[in-house]
Amino acid sequence: MTAPEPIGEDLVLLFTALSATTQAEITAAIDRAGFGDLRPSDGFLVQHLHHGPATIGELATKLGITAQGVSKIVIEMERKGYVSRTPAADDQRRREVELTQKGWDAIYATRKARANVNRELRAALGPGAQAFLDQVHQLAESTGALAALTERRLRPQ
Repeated sequence: MTAPEPIGEDLVLLFTALSATTQAEITAAIDRAGFGDLRPSDGFLVQHLHHGPATIGELATKLGITAQGVSKIVIEMERKGYVSRTPAADDQRRREVELTQKGWDAIYATRKARANVNRELRAALGPGAQAFLDQVHQLAESTGALAALTERRLRPQ
């Protein structure tokens, strides 16, 4: 059995810690912007609605969870005012889920919070920021993480 890497050299732990602390910072900023009832996991649903409405079944397939699970999330987000459900134009039995103005406002607040955190991180890296970003991009690409991100295949954990 090999000895574990020292914490300061364990990329998985370092990326996990960085992800947790930056997510907490973003969550706090979103809360200050008036969207404190959103959870980070709500973003996994929202990412599939920003291109237009989708049915519960379509969302379930994209999220890799049951239609019942998606319905529960949608009902909660509808109660909070972030999404609405309307009958589909081609079939009144189907309901399409779409973002409300409050949902869009939350997206813009999240983007602003992420941009601020990104600026802080780049400033902390100093002149080596671009080289570091290039290396992280290479890692993300070679591990398939970048494809999962851009194809919106990331799942809530």
